[in-house]
Amino acid sequence: MFQVKIRNTRFFETQGPCPTLDPSRQGCQIALFSRRIIVSHAHPNHDSALEGSLYLADENATLAAGERLANALPGRLTIFLCGDLGAGKTTLTRGLLRGLGFTGKVKSPTYTLVEPYKDSRIVVYHFDFYRFTHAEEFLEAGLEEYFEGDGIRIVEWPDRAHPYLPAADLEILLQVSADGGRKLELRPLSGEGHTCLERFATSRTH
Repeated sequence: MFQVKIRNTRFFETQGPCPTLDPSRQGCQIALFSRRIIVSHAHPNHDSALEGSLYLADENATLAAGERLANALPGRLTIFLCGDLGAGKTTLTRGLLRGLGFTGKVKSPTYTLVEPYKDSRIVVYHFDFYRFTHAEEFLEAGLEEYFEGDGIRIVEWPDRAHPYLPAADLEILLQVSADGGRKLELRPLSGEGHTCLERFATSRTH
């Protein structure tokens, strides 16, 4: 079940069973029982109060979440993909690329810093800054040019390129659960990020 947390709600409309909404709570949680939900007027632009979470039972569920995210992407977006080693970041990226029509091999760019995927519906650049010893390596490698123009930028270990890395539109956190599954959290940081999350919340899993 995909869940969206909403603060300062001003408007909410849904098609299907109505979720429980407690307006007395400043930060309330809404479970999306319906697959179609309208939240476009519930938040001002660039308001980071909207968040979403999803439980992923196994690797196949992580791949499916990536494919679902692919269907929600605009033509341009920067994603910070956060999580410990082994949390499933590359697996999620593999699912996203599969959802965009890429059929080749997807590998972690730990040693190459960036892996471009231009044979998909949208150009995707997958970055991994785990091996950075200082943030200036981002500038020394000339990576800032990848953040110009259209395309999807997926950045693992973004904190290691701070403060030179351009701002994210969407932050995704993967955490390992006690039962071996994963918890996926999405937090929009721009108007494009909000749109992406709303599309993700209303999309169907194939």
